[in-house]
Amino acid sequence: MAVPSPVVPASVPVTEFRARCTQLLDGVEHSGETLVITRRGRPVARLVPIRDAAPVALFGAMRGRVTIQQDLVAPVGEAWEADA
Repeated sequence: MAVPSPVVPASVPVTEFRARCTQLLDGVEHSGETLVITRRGRPVARLVPIRDAAPVALFGAMRGRVTIQQDLVAPVGEAWEADA
């Protein structure tokens, strides 16, 4: 049996948001609705779901941003001394 997603009101006072924060976050996540948080009847914040929450792939993330100018392992042609 599927668990029903929590109902998200259009707006809530900040005191109610504090008391039901986790439940309201779950509701916004599952319903996709925006929640307005008010203080003394005035809107002070908006809680919106993240639509593109696809994880960024680690490999290939820099594709097309890096260019290799020359051979990275070839000698550079300059003499240098290293302390042994």
